[in-house]
Parts: sequence; C-alpha cells; structure tokens
Amino acid sequence: MNHVGTKEERKRVLGKVYLVGAGPGDPGLMTLKGKGLLECADVVVYDALVSPQILAMINPAADKIDAGKRMGRHSLLQEETTQLLIEKAQTEAIVVRLKGGDPFVFGRGGEEMEDLVGAGVSVEVVPGVTSGIAAPAYAGIPLTHRSYSSSVTFVTGHESAGKYRPAVNWSAIAHGSETIVIYMGVHNLPYIVEQLHLAGLSLETPVALVRWGTRPEQEELIGTLATIVDKIEKAKFLAPAIAVIGNVVNLHSILSGCRP
Repeated sequence: MNHVGTKEERKRVLGKVYLVGAGPGDPGLMTLKGKGLLECADVVVYDALVSPQILAMINPAADKIDAGKRMGRHSLLQEETTQLLIEKAQTEAIVVRLKGGDPFVFGRGGEEMEDLVGAGVSVEVVPGVTSGIAAPAYAGIPLTHRSYSSSVTFVTGHESAGKYRPAVNWSAIAHGSETIVIYMGVHNLPYIVEQLHLAGLSLETPVALVRWGTRPEQEELIGTLATIVDKIEKAKFLAPAIAVIGNVVNLHSILSGCRP
C-alpha cells in the first residue's frame, strides 16, 4: 500500500469509503489489502459477525463504531449506517466499512455503495472470502466434485420486506443445481425444507449446517431434508450458520478430519 501520510495530511482531501470484506472469521482468511486498510483507517464501521481477531487488526487510533445487525437486534438501522459513512467521509480520509464475508454476497454492499456514489462519496470495494464457500470447506464439504456436483446455487434464506419480488422461487432453486448453499436460513429452514420437497427434492437429500464457520467454535449438524429440522430442535442449533444441501454433504464424514 502507498504511503498515506499523517492523519492531519490526509484530512486535507475528501475522504474515501472502503467496503471491506472481513471474511468468515478466521483471521488468516482476511485479505492483505483489507488488513492494510484496517491498520491505517481513521474510522471503522463494523458488523456484528466480524471476529474479535480481525477487529484487533484495526488501527488503535481509529474511531471504531459497531453497526452490527442480528435478527431482532439492531445497533444501527441501514439508513443510519449509510448516512454515518457519508458524514465520516467529509471529515476523515480513510473510512472502512468492515463487513463479514464479502460485501457483495448478501452483505448489502451494493445498496451501501449505490447510496455512497449517489452522495458523491468516493468508494472502493475490497472483496472478502464469503462464508458460503469457506464454512463448507472447513467442514470438509467441497461444493463441487466431479462425482457429485458440477453446479452451485447461493441463495438467502432470510428475505427483507419490500423486495422487488415476494419470495425466493424454491421450485427453481430445487432443480437449478446439484448443490444449494443457503445463507441466513436456520430460522426459516422448516419452510425452506418443505418448499424444496414440494418441488420434488427427495427427503433423503443430505443437508449440513455449519455454525460459526472457520472459527475455533465451528460446529456442524448433519442430516437429510427429512431429519434436519428435528435435529435442529433437539440440538438447539442456532444461527449464524450456513446450510448446504446436496450429495456433496456425504463427503463430510471422509474429509472433515482434515479441518485447518
């Protein structure tokens, strides 16, 4: 990264917002570019799922603001977060919006960037490793495999109100690829399982849930479309978790012992 000068020198120019993907949790998966920005940031506005180890990379002198969102609990509303970024860019040179995973994969990064550009703020995206790829990998579940799957669909299981369409087309999802990866789907999984079965997916289809993927506390729950909902209730398995549906889940029993 180029020399950025002192904080006083950098304040003479209009600030820039960096939408930085923090990755899924393991600090070793944070990109070098993202780490460099954290180390010289003036302000970091971070999400709830960013791991403590990555937060520890932040410049000690930076203004650190928690904008985390979890179901039923909001630190800042989305509109407030965007407005905060716009305001900080007027007084600070390097403003980092630190988001779990990748900003553009179910991270609202596109919405925030659109608003920032509309407000005339300079903005740059720094991609991160998304949990939909990393969590299954750490659980020994390859999303593609020549013997099991040549296609993958990534879909959100938690839809916001006021969307451009009323719901995910689960019938199309069921037949669209051999592996389905669902973000934020634990809460709605009973409905999702029902819809996939109604669309023709066999109840024997393997399902894996990976909670806190890539972190030391990572845990998995393995079942099928027929059993996974009951297993969630019995295990009191809670979010945040990634769901993987498809025959690649069968590789978990063979490959999970090689976890990093």
